[in-house]
Amino acid sequence: MFQHNCPSRRRRLCPSLDRLEERALLNAAMPHLHRGASAPAEVFAARPKSKHPGPHPAPIVPNLPAAPTASYTTVPANGDENPYGLAVVPAGFPGGGPLRPGDFLVSNFNDGQNPQGTGNVQGTGTTIVQIRPGQTPTVAPGQTPSQPATVFFTSTAPGLTEALGVLRSGFVIVGNVPTTDGTAATIGPGSIQILNRFGQVVTTLSDASTNSTLFDGPWAATVNDHGNIAQLFISNVEGGTVTRVDLKVVKSHGQANLKVVRETQIASGYTVQPNTNAVILGPGGLAYNPRTDTLDVASTGDNEIFAIAHASKTRSDNGKGTLVVQDPAHLSGPIGLALAPNGDLLTTNDDAVNINTNALSELIEYTPAGQFVGELSLDPGVQGAAFQVVVVSSRQTVTVATVNDGDNTLDLRTITT
Repeated sequence: MFQHNCPSRRRRLCPSLDRLEERALLNAAMPHLHRGASAPAEVFAARPKSKHPGPHPAPIVPNLPAAPTASYTTVPANGDENPYGLAVVPAGFPGGGPLRPGDFLVSNFNDGQNPQGTGNVQGTGTTIVQIRPGQTPTVAPGQTPSQPATVFFTSTAPGLTEALGVLRSGFVIVGNVPTTDGTAATIGPGSIQILNRFGQVVTTLSDASTNSTLFDGPWAATVNDHGNIAQLFISNVEGGTVTRVDLKVVKSHGQANLKVVRETQIASGYTVQPNTNAVILGPGGLAYNPRTDTLDVASTGDNEIFAIAHASKTRSDNGKGTLVVQDPAHLSGPIGLALAPNGDLLTTNDDAVNINTNALSELIEYTPAGQFVGELSLDPGVQGAAFQVVVVSSRQTVTVATVNDGDNTLDLRTITT
């Protein structure tokens, strides 16, 4: 399914067909950079460059409330803990399954404690839970949830990571980096699983299945989504690289599936090192800006944020890219990353490097040029509680969603714009 089958009488035509297919994918993925078309509606947040820029839009983080507007448990019935990945189901997601637009999905990295007091081992969690704001019961700080989180998917591949995304075409993508004892000594290479809207695995991508080194510890991910075509960007925590996977929806006998058009390593050289608290450090959160075709990379091990230019179309390795944020006064191992509606970058600290005990588990905002805007401790008393961050906006509100692996919750903070 992932290789072009070329009968001998058409063999010479297949390279041309490949190039046409790839060109069509790129043109559709970046219509605003081809033929003078406008940017897709979902990228309104990213401001175009101007020779005479006006004042910077209102910041997000300094206006967020210290306490969450709403919190939801991320612990399912099997007790899985340490929520890492976070994604929201987009508008246009097909119905018929358990997911609806606006639902949040959270992936768990650790298993749960058992009656013997063991468990909660890093790299052994197997669940993606589903949270529907307004219908899923909230949980107050220090209280026991009234019911466990709803499970969308249980994986046979353990150690589900921040590499979690949802495509409008009806697919969910999740990565895993397994261990057997919670340490880097037993870490495995991991994989990317592609699920349909019913939570069933339809495809698995790994170094073994693709005969490559492009999926060497999928740690975080983001998507450039245009419906029937999409691009998946993956940061690999073991290889210190970033991979782009070009995808196309294909239908056979009435069933939709994803076809891999091309896999490309677009960045490398990020610091990778074992870590007692975080298992391993390397490139983490990713944020794609379709207006500028730039992929930002939160490199936890380097304690810096980089930008990869021409991310959707490059076919070469760009090294680490351009250094955007080098701020030891505020960064303590950036791990989550998101593009805010005002064009700024939001990142979270996992406190694995350059620890500041007076500013734990922080959410930090930077301008696109890397200027510090503001900070907020998501859990002042807990080191390393902050992981992925997602921003959901409307004309009236901005909601910043974060996962807290200190108390195993999804926290929402909403402000009026």
